[in-house]
Amino acid sequence: MMGQPTELTLSPSATRAVVDESSCVAQEDRFGPVDERRTVTKVGGPRYRPWLEVAAPSDYLENIANSATGRSYKAYAKSLLNIERGTVIADLGCGAGVDLPAYAEAAGPTGQVIGIDHDHALLGHARKNSAHLPTVSITEADIHCLPLESDSVDRIHIDRVLQHVDVPAVVLAEAARTLHHEGRIVCVEPDWATLTIDHRDAALSRSYTHHVVEQVIRNATIGRALPRMLGDAGFTVHAIAPFTAHWTDALEADKVLGFRDVCEHAVADGTLPAAQTQIWINDLMAGPQFFASLSLFVVSAHIESA
Repeated sequence: MMGQPTELTLSPSATRAVVDESSCVAQEDRFGPVDERRTVTKVGGPRYRPWLEVAAPSDYLENIANSATGRSYKAYAKSLLNIERGTVIADLGCGAGVDLPAYAEAAGPTGQVIGIDHDHALLGHARKNSAHLPTVSITEADIHCLPLESDSVDRIHIDRVLQHVDVPAVVLAEAARTLHHEGRIVCVEPDWATLTIDHRDAALSRSYTHHVVEQVIRNATIGRALPRMLGDAGFTVHAIAPFTAHWTDALEADKVLGFRDVCEHAVADGTLPAAQTQIWINDLMAGPQFFASLSLFVVSAHIESA
C-alpha cells in the first residue's frame, strides 16, 4: 500500500469571476491539455502514451486523492490556499472534481468555486459530485485560454496538471491574468526524474525512469521547475514543500505508476530490451519485497499588491 509521506492572510476579492470567452490572452493559439490516460500524441519525437490503463480516469484520480500521500499533500495545499468565506477559487484541470466540495465548504455560501477542465467525461463526474453544491460551477474549457475575466479570482489551484499540458507557461500566464492583485496560486506537480524502483538490475530501473522522463510524461520534471516558472509568470513564491510517495506493494504501485503498461510500450518501441524487461517486471510483481518512490512538490505563490 502507499505509505505515509515524509511531512514537511490574504483577503477575498469583492468581485465575482465571470465566464468570458473573449478574455483569454492566447486567443490566436488554442492548446489542449493531454489526457494522461487515453491520448497518444507525437510531439518532436516522444510519444506521450495512454500509460495507465488500470482503471477508469475518474477512479484513478479518486484513488490518488484517497491515498495516504494524496490526503497529506492535498490537506497541505488547501491550507496554503487559505480559503476564507466569500473566496472565489478556480480549480484548473479539476478532472472529476474531487477537491471542489472541500473548497465550497471552506468558501461558504458567499464564495464561488469554479472547476475547469477540457475532458467532457470527467466533468460529468464533477457535475454529479457537486450537483448539491450551489456555489460550485463546472466549465468545459482549455486552461491555456481561461474563460474568466481578468482580476476576477482570489485563488487558483492546479494539481498534477501542468505535467501534461502543451505549454505550462501559457497556463501560468493565464492564472496570473485572472487572479486579482492579492491573489494566490497553489500548484502541485511531480518530478518523474525522482522515480525510484528497487531491483537487483539497477541499470534497467534507471533506464525505465529515463524512458518515463523522455517518452511518457510531456513535462516530466516540472515539479522542480515550478518556482522558476511561477516567478517568470509574475508571481512571488512564498512556500515550497516536497512530498514523497512510496509503495511497498507492487500491485498498488502499478495502479498509479502503470509500469507494466509503460514497459509494454517501451519494449514495442525498442527503447527497453524485451527479455531483460520481462525478467524485471516478473521479479517486481512476484517478489516478496517491493519498493518504489516518487517525489512531488507543492508550491504556493501570490501576485504582489499593486
